[in-house]
Amino acid sequence: LWNVETSMQKQALIGHTNSVNSVAFSPDGKTIASAGREEIRLWDVDTGTEKQIFTSGAYNVAFSPDGKTIASEGGGGTVLLWDITGALSESPKLVEDVNNDGVINIQDLVIVASNFGKIGKNDADVNSDEVVNILDLILVASHLGETTATAAPSILDVEGIHGLNPAMIQAWIERAQIEDDDSIVFQRGITKLQSLLVSLIPKKTVLLPNYPNPFNPETWIPYHLANPSYVRIIIFDTRGSIVRRLELGHQREGYYTSRSRAAYWNGRNDIGERVASGIYFYQLQADDISFLRKIVILK
Repeated sequence: LWNVETSMQKQALIGHTNSVNSVAFSPDGKTIASAGREEIRLWDVDTGTEKQIFTSGAYNVAFSPDGKTIASEGGGGTVLLWDITGALSESPKLVEDVNNDGVINIQDLVIVASNFGKIGKNDADVNSDEVVNILDLILVASHLGETTATAAPSILDVEGIHGLNPAMIQAWIERAQIEDDDSIVFQRGITKLQSLLVSLIPKKTVLLPNYPNPFNPETWIPYHLANPSYVRIIIFDTRGSIVRRLELGHQREGYYTSRSRAAYWNGRNDIGERVASGIYFYQLQADDISFLRKIVILK
């Protein structure tokens, strides 16, 4: 699809595996019908998502004036009529929504990447070329954040995805740049991946308030790392004596704020005894950077 005024490409409708013989807009301009050798496909103009497939090849296709029927001519003197009211009333399926949750998000990217190299029918094969590769990843990335009409608003939760890290995103970007064919899909997909990479890396290392606080008997200590670091959290009492050391090891840059990623303290000292109620302090040591905050235990 092209913007007539600017001559810029607006959308790429990807799905046909053979040549497209004819395309037609619905009367309201919201749907496109494309006729190929093996099928007719309906597309949502605004999102570029596929709405329905009719398994019959055609040379020409046309909409009825009310937009509820399409006529297809496939040769041999036969014209077929198709009722498309169901496709118009239902929310279109997003082919890039690999896990079919109604939202194109990070989970879909990870599923595609985890299936790289697989051949044959696969939900991660977004462009239906029977191989899962960087092209499928780019298609998903180019539509990040899009939802069906019935889905909840998209939230790109980068922290909750197991194994997702800046190095992985950077590898995807480099692979996409090698395969880049200068199409609008590649440009948009690479831009989305670059934005995702930026979102995974905090601008500075910080220590955040623990939660809950006050607490009993356990709490989580969140923080951000702007650079890969060896991370240690030390808990002191009010006299400055060390109560507990949490050796977290070498960690990548990123956001460590959810319960699955933040540091965890069970309110016990280094020998496993519960500490007394009162005020304590916790210190984040990340290589040569150090931060200190107050923590309260109530019993």
